[in-house]
Amino acid sequence: MKQVTILGFDYAFATAIIGMADLLASVGVTWNYIHGDKLSRQFNVEIASLNGGKIRCANNIEINAHKTIEEISSSDLLVIPTIAGDIAQTLALNKAALPWIRKLYEGGCDIACNCTGAFLLADTGMLDHKKATTHWGFVEQFAQKFPKVDLQPDQLITEDGQIFCSGGGTAWFDMSLFLIERYCGYELAQASSRSYVFDIGQDKVSSIKRIPGKHYHQDKQIISLQNWLEHHFAEDFSIDELAERINMTPRTFKRRFKAATSDTPITYVQKLRIESAKRMLEGSKKSLEQITQEVGYNDMSSFIRLFKKHTSMSPGAFRVRFSRRPEVPS
Repeated sequence: MKQVTILGFDYAFATAIIGMADLLASVGVTWNYIHGDKLSRQFNVEIASLNGGKIRCANNIEINAHKTIEEISSSDLLVIPTIAGDIAQTLALNKAALPWIRKLYEGGCDIACNCTGAFLLADTGMLDHKKATTHWGFVEQFAQKFPKVDLQPDQLITEDGQIFCSGGGTAWFDMSLFLIERYCGYELAQASSRSYVFDIGQDKVSSIKRIPGKHYHQDKQIISLQNWLEHHFAEDFSIDELAERINMTPRTFKRRFKAATSDTPITYVQKLRIESAKRMLEGSKKSLEQITQEVGYNDMSSFIRLFKKHTSMSPGAFRVRFSRRPEVPS
């Protein structure tokens, strides 16, 4: 049985603590009970806080911790939940937990953080030069505070060695299923998802809002071009023409753009076009041919291949799964 510790702190989201505790604790229990099989609990879950007392979460919800962090010297998994209050204040109030987090990690403990919980984990320095993600609304703040982190805001879940991050307020569910599959295998993860009527399709992707362009850098010429591209990405232009817009040689432009955004200009434009296509697939009745043309492509087959490369699913499958349009009765 795996030992799971969830770090509780004031102004966390209660659902990111209790929800994850319930889901992990029910693995091998709920599905088995429903089908009359022998119960086989896979995780023992405990909530720990600095003082072991009540955790005053957001929205006036209180949770009782099982232990103080000092009572836990080892764990298979440590979970850091979403910060729902002022981030700077939360980091200041939990400085005493940072050495404990590092000690668990050095002892072989896996670390999973949800949403803005990544700020607390990054404050330990353990995310430096590692992949991470966080809530889309806090990407620029995170990047400015922790510039050494390899931030990947387009990803719902990142994995780098023993460290896992998820990128949305309710992404603890996705993270839980990811961890269940990691520790217990796909079959138990699938059983857990079916118990809670949650889709865990192999081609599952998130429809959370993504940042269309990475602006958390200081290159003003590149930022000006990014702003222009967000309104003109569907137009036909060359690398030379983009470079000319900001008075650079093509070679300098490509180097500066990659340094600022971590993408080549071509990849960056592709991502803008794919994001625009996603929005149309989610919220409009436009045909795939029309969407292809509106985002800047003439060949629908090439667009479909590109869409699958970026999302791991076809435009049609994406529309079926994430369409926000209500079904019209026939």
